[in-house]
Amino acid sequence: MADIENGPLLTDLYQLTMAYGLWKSGRSSMEGTFHLFFRKAPFGGQYCIAAGIDEAGDFLSSYHFSRTDLEYIASLKDGEGKRLFHRDFIQYLAEMKLECSIDAVAEGTPVFPFEPILRVQGPLLQCMLLETPLLNFINFPTLIATKASRIVRAAHGDPVLEFGLRRAQGRNGGLGASRAAYIGGCAATSNVLAGKHYGIPVKGTIAHSWVMSFSDELESFKTYVDVMPGNSLLLVDTYSTESGVHNAIEAGKRLREAGHDLAGIRLDSGDLTYLSWEARRMLDEAGFRNAKIVASNNLDEYLISSLKEEGAQIDIWGVGTRLITAYDQPALDGIYKLSAVRDMHGEPAITEWSPRLKVSEQSIKSSTPGVHQIRRYSKDGIFRGDAIYDLSLGVDHPGVIVDPMDSTRWKRFGDEYSYQDLLRPMFRDGAVQYRRKPLSEIRDYTAAQLKGFHPAVTRLVNPHSYPAGNETRLHNLRQDMIMDARESG
Repeated sequence: MADIENGPLLTDLYQLTMAYGLWKSGRSSMEGTFHLFFRKAPFGGQYCIAAGIDEAGDFLSSYHFSRTDLEYIASLKDGEGKRLFHRDFIQYLAEMKLECSIDAVAEGTPVFPFEPILRVQGPLLQCMLLETPLLNFINFPTLIATKASRIVRAAHGDPVLEFGLRRAQGRNGGLGASRAAYIGGCAATSNVLAGKHYGIPVKGTIAHSWVMSFSDELESFKTYVDVMPGNSLLLVDTYSTESGVHNAIEAGKRLREAGHDLAGIRLDSGDLTYLSWEARRMLDEAGFRNAKIVASNNLDEYLISSLKEEGAQIDIWGVGTRLITAYDQPALDGIYKLSAVRDMHGEPAITEWSPRLKVSEQSIKSSTPGVHQIRRYSKDGIFRGDAIYDLSLGVDHPGVIVDPMDSTRWKRFGDEYSYQDLLRPMFRDGAVQYRRKPLSEIRDYTAAQLKGFHPAVTRLVNPHSYPAGNETRLHNLRQDMIMDARESG
């Protein structure tokens, strides 16, 4: 099967039918404001690492309907067997240029529930068409970058290698996940295609099949180090870890005779703490004190934390399935909600944004009206809290934020706090407004940002609640609109 392009048909049909409804009813001049955010942080944590934004930007910068896209849309039928879309609408799509203005947090930024990762403004028809692709580009990478950041935190400075391609959710899932894992802090990947496309360091040596293809393990190790003396990290658990370490030492002696040194060994099964102790003792006694011990075998942040607490002599962690699939929470509940509308070209023209919100029987699903920005407050070099505020209402400084899920919880930020606004221009009227940064720079930025939070906020279990809420004017607007909506039925 040929490669499938990332075009405008990477969407759900109801986005096209709503766009057609706006066009057909003469409402194509309507403009909307949408926000992409999540309601609850994954993995029992407080935050997410925003990822996939640059990939979404690449998609948006080349957004257009191709001839084959339009032919397919024209072929669709309704329930009565008639054309689903009129020919004139197909022509409208053919001539359409993306005119949206989009603001986004910098890729790699830690964000909290209800904070917009993206704000999308422009023709309502176009904003609706972008819902599914933007969620597709951002939800999964954000989930994986977040998982990676937790695993890296558990390793306490030890390198973490991402080994998950073979267990990934398809080719594109594996490629995107490798990129996201690197943003989250992984040091390298086994994914060669990700190395080529994104410049991520790649790592890998031998698998069990290499060892099993020889008559004995020592022969397999000696042959390998003869072939690749500069990449001599040996997998030692094919038959017996203890004998495997012994054979690796013998291969290491062969390397030294040739002027090289043994890079290390990898443990992939068994009691990793005990085996690492024994391996370290054997390597040190044989004079290979610089040889690294790598561990793999269904690792995640919890198992790594446990092994560290037990004093495991492990230098490098290879993490695959439980990272690349976000094993314990395989989806982020990222959503994309309309929060304001206007019609600048209507009769009469409306230049001000009119707030909109969705009301739900579940309070967590009631949305927030307005045009939002995030203000992150700092004091003494530590991030202290975030305010979501409405651009038309403004924000006081000093100011107060209110928890959107519990109005009895609030926090004041006084004059002693500094602040920065997080949403920055990405597109203006369809034109690119940002410079794509090297992936290594994004990774470094993520690490620096995470260090800006109190360790209690980023701890793995029962993290401290980070103050993030609606500025009081936005909080009052939301409460008033919810009450009005409920009173009106």
